[in-house]
Amino acid sequence: MSFTVAIIGRPNVGKSTLFNRLVGKKLALVDDQPGVTRDRREGLAKIADLSFTIVDTAGLEEGDVASLSGRMRAQTEAAIEMADAIFFMIDARTGVTPTDRYFSQLVRRSGKPIILLANKAEGKAGQAGAIEAFELGLGDPIPLSAEHGEGIPELYDSLREALPEETALPAEFEEEIESPLVLGDEEDGSELDASKPLRVAVVGRPNAGKSTLLNRILGEERLLTGPEAGITRDSIAVEFPYTRRDGAVRKVKMFDTAGLRKRANVQGKLEKLAAADTLRAVRFAEVVVVLLDATIPFEKQDLTIIDLVAREGRGLVIGLNKWDLTPDPNRRLLELREEADRLLPQVKGTPVVPVSGLTGAGLERLMEAIFKVHETWNIRISTGRLNRWLGPVIEKTPPPAVSGWRIKIRYMTQPKARPPHFVIFGNQLDELPTSYERFLINGLRETFALQGVPIRISTRNSKNPFDKGGRRIR
Repeated sequence: MSFTVAIIGRPNVGKSTLFNRLVGKKLALVDDQPGVTRDRREGLAKIADLSFTIVDTAGLEEGDVASLSGRMRAQTEAAIEMADAIFFMIDARTGVTPTDRYFSQLVRRSGKPIILLANKAEGKAGQAGAIEAFELGLGDPIPLSAEHGEGIPELYDSLREALPEETALPAEFEEEIESPLVLGDEEDGSELDASKPLRVAVVGRPNAGKSTLLNRILGEERLLTGPEAGITRDSIAVEFPYTRRDGAVRKVKMFDTAGLRKRANVQGKLEKLAAADTLRAVRFAEVVVVLLDATIPFEKQDLTIIDLVAREGRGLVIGLNKWDLTPDPNRRLLELREEADRLLPQVKGTPVVPVSGLTGAGLERLMEAIFKVHETWNIRISTGRLNRWLGPVIEKTPPPAVSGWRIKIRYMTQPKARPPHFVIFGNQLDELPTSYERFLINGLRETFALQGVPIRISTRNSKNPFDKGGRRIR
């Protein structure tokens, strides 16, 4: 049976380090600076035969409910409420502090099983603090070193004792069997697998309203929000079922990311780590929603982010947030869609969807655009259809000659999707102008409705079969 454990403690005691240790990946940002973690992050933890959900939380601090620290504490309290057990962590090198004593009362009132962890207990320096943890009245402390992996066997035994029913049997996982898709020359297809969650990353400049938008989609205050820019640091993944207009239910895994500023404005190690985490989320995603502030859209940084998404080969949807603040919305939307096609020729026709994270307007259109782009990103076009289109195009607009030699395009095929990748076969293709490649890409996009996805084209020259030296055919 699966269960959930939340890691609770004051800032900088090593909660994120333990989280990374248990999930086996460096998912949470870790730094010596206190207060790095702000949102709660979930992951699949494994200790021997135990598999469970582990929740990393913000460090507990006292503060006004409306303040940033107060909102962070509310997220932590929500994690305590949903957990089956709690890891309460202290810093063994610092010893028990008044803050530890205060918040130990908070977790005790939850009524959940509590496992007391004295982290950083390696060496003599941490032994005294581990012994001092007895005074919290939360049971025997486990001396632990999340950094070096010491104390994990004792943690396993404590989990078994704290949750005997949940840990009685190991979790069972069903293996997903993928069947290969075989395509004939006259058969279109898709690499879409609806059984797997659709991975969507929401990116943009700081304070564009990414966390607010995701909270509105989820229907709960799952992510930390506020007027301060740059609240989000970690890329937080949230998985949920979404019911489409036609009634079909699809699993979606959305990533809330830190805002991306210009490289010259990125300061400090922590912001660099947050930016790197955002880029990792983009590479992991299948579709990326670039969220713009509708009051100041298409700033230079917005265009840089969109170009990054296109170069990474992800599906793209542009969201215009704060649309409720836009005067004359109908006329403004037409202007911005024209501006998007002009400024972003590499992803011409990308859906531009007005939304409001505050009121919830446009969210259904945004989700349907995401699903449509994902289907397009997975599409495979048969060789027959491609060449029935290509023949008349080349006949009407042939590629230009180079140094008196004619560039001859023989045929085209699509060997890969995700994103669509086309290969042109012929002679002298090394000399094919970039402008002609762009002409073919625009034709493919318009004819086969490939809006919202980058298109890749590569070339292969034919070789003279009678030439042992392998010279290309002229």
